[in-house]
Amino acid sequence: MNATALRYFLEVARTGSIADASARLHVASSAISRQIAHLEADLGVELFERRPRGMVPSYAGDLLARHAQRLFLEEEAIVTELKRLRGLASGRVRVAATEGFGMSLIPAAIRSFRDRHPGIRIELRVVAPAAVTRMVREGEVDIGATFSFAPEPGVRAMGEGRAPVLAVMAKDHPLAGQPVVSLAQLAREAIALPEKDTTVRQLFDIACGLAGVVIEPVLVSNYIAGLWAFAAEGGGITVASPFTVHSSTVGHPVASVPIDSPTLDQRYYQIQTMLGRHLPEAVYAFATHLTGIIKRLDRSAEAPI
Repeated sequence: MNATALRYFLEVARTGSIADASARLHVASSAISRQIAHLEADLGVELFERRPRGMVPSYAGDLLARHAQRLFLEEEAIVTELKRLRGLASGRVRVAATEGFGMSLIPAAIRSFRDRHPGIRIELRVVAPAAVTRMVREGEVDIGATFSFAPEPGVRAMGEGRAPVLAVMAKDHPLAGQPVVSLAQLAREAIALPEKDTTVRQLFDIACGLAGVVIEPVLVSNYIAGLWAFAAEGGGITVASPFTVHSSTVGHPVASVPIDSPTLDQRYYQIQTMLGRHLPEAVYAFATHLTGIIKRLDRSAEAPI
């Protein structure tokens, strides 16, 4: 298959529009249309469903898009490795993460990684958990750091472990010294929760429903750092994962207490890469470095704060 035609096809699949692809590629729309028509003729299938508001890949188009994305990522990896024969002297790593990872843990991992490999450039995007996995699967990023309830199709978990939900509060909060708190106890407190597109909120709501406990949060936010600050200032209690609580880079002094609910132990963290992709050396090295940091924090979470 023609590499140029594949690139044009992939950009239309990404943007959903020949006009948008034309603007991004700086290529005439007619040239893109012509290449896609040739590609469809060569393959004998329609690659797009033409709709009034854009173009959506057909089943065949979706298969080809996945193949093309892997092909171009492999090409990028090979070129990068050929240019970097003297080890990790240069390279780029693209990371997508949830805010829980992105507000402290990953920046700390980037700093310690670049202490050893200063030539590596790292790009970090903070998005919702499901978006992290999608971006890894579609090749928009090299590494994803997210939470999940089950194995995800199309991605490989280089690192994985349980990420139970803990109650997080100011160190002088009356519940801070307890070995465990119940959902009924939390229902009597001011609770601050993330929005419903996060796994921690989804799991917390399920646990409350199963326990027959109604909790109306006094604060809901898409900004986790704000929830932490609210709890640290004594405004109430929020929820988070244990390795985030134990990260030395978190700026707010808080205490964490396990919540008495087996449901809240059914979440996993994952460090994801695209399934079947040969990772460039810099990507593999950073993913390994990040996984190691999380595993150390995970082990330290077994001890009380």
